[in-house]
Amino acid sequence: MEVSGDHFGERSGGETWADRANAESLVRAARAQGVADPRVLEALRSVRRASFVPVAMRNEVGYDCAIPIGQAQTTSQPSLIALMIEALELGPEDNVLEIGTGYGYEAALLSKLVRKVFSVERISELAQAARRNLDTEGVLNAEVVTGDGTLGLPDSAPYDGIVVAAAFLRVPGPLAAQLVPGGKLVMPVGNGGGDLVKVFEARDGTLVELRVLCGARFVPLLGENGFQVR
Repeated sequence: MEVSGDHFGERSGGETWADRANAESLVRAARAQGVADPRVLEALRSVRRASFVPVAMRNEVGYDCAIPIGQAQTTSQPSLIALMIEALELGPEDNVLEIGTGYGYEAALLSKLVRKVFSVERISELAQAARRNLDTEGVLNAEVVTGDGTLGLPDSAPYDGIVVAAAFLRVPGPLAAQLVPGGKLVMPVGNGGGDLVKVFEARDGTLVELRVLCGARFVPLLGENGFQVR
């Protein structure tokens, strides 16, 4: 539950008691959805969600819900983001690719877990906002690129994990090709509305579906290897 900042003073680094209370609420929600990786849960604790949503929506950050961020986009509920990140099974020396930066919240969470985060955002205004938010929060190991996420980011490939924050009917070929052998890719598969979040692994030059993580609702993945931009 969101807690009003009016009753709490600032803590070190500008963090307020409200920030901490909101973070613990999100950790509880993630645990309730089955997230158990202590590194992922600690990332939820340490990243201030309020810094990664529009100012007008900051009263909502303690709730485990999606939040609109403009440009007909949303940032997913933290428990879902945490579930997808956990499924990547990332290590501290890994490089990870995120497709769909939004306001930078997921990139900030990933930055706590890996060596380097590369994130691609199609909408330039959101990419600019994400860079500003990540810089404000002192995130130094995340790079946001404006471009077509369905092409991946070949110049920085290969990646130990790829997470996609938009839905398409299948995994775009360039993303599958940019995974290291044994690397995981997590992506909602569907038409953008009623989607299944699936976990894949790169094996012997092909992408193997491991399991369905959950059902969810995502925006459609737009681009050359996704749904066509109208």
